[in-house]
Amino acid sequence: MTRNRFKNDQGPLWVTIPVWKKGLGFQKINEVRICREGRWAHKHVASITSAYANAPFLKEHLGFLEKIFSQRFEKLIDLNLEIIRHMNTYLEISARVMLLSQLGVEGNEPQLSVGICRQLGASQFLAQSSAKKYLDEEAFGRAGIALKFFKHRPSVYPQLWGPFISNLSTFDLLFNCGPKARDILRTCAKKIS
Repeated sequence: MTRNRFKNDQGPLWVTIPVWKKGLGFQKINEVRICREGRWAHKHVASITSAYANAPFLKEHLGFLEKIFSQRFEKLIDLNLEIIRHMNTYLEISARVMLLSQLGVEGNEPQLSVGICRQLGASQFLAQSSAKKYLDEEAFGRAGIALKFFKHRPSVYPQLWGPFISNLSTFDLLFNCGPKARDILRTCAKKIS
């Protein structure tokens, strides 16, 4: 299930996409199917619209939200990729998006990330400090890949309700800051480098 955290006058608002999992065992992420039972899609649009009714840039993205929640995506990955494309376009991010299934890399952590780096020809791997316990520094070193860690410090931006809440959906930033969202994210990225 995909979860996004938004904000309303009562605090965080969780928006989840229900998926089929009973009896399916361990699924690859690109195989997870969306459960279309019920009216959750309509309720999500209504909840977000209500929570952000006074946000200055909601209307710029409302059509997109209505579109993705009305489309009948079969797989969760297709919905997620559509959101990523929207974010990349709006925020002018030109990064190439690649799926693990396209790389032909198999395995589990701690070797999976090393394999991905090798396949892509990476010389560095940047990860949040909290991931340190999951990554094999020696394996990265043997592969000639520099492992670098950073501590995420979110940029504070204006939100509709009360004190700032970090780690909300990127949509929160877009609804509240619109075109300035890109500059806010760039400022945050400069703190990392």
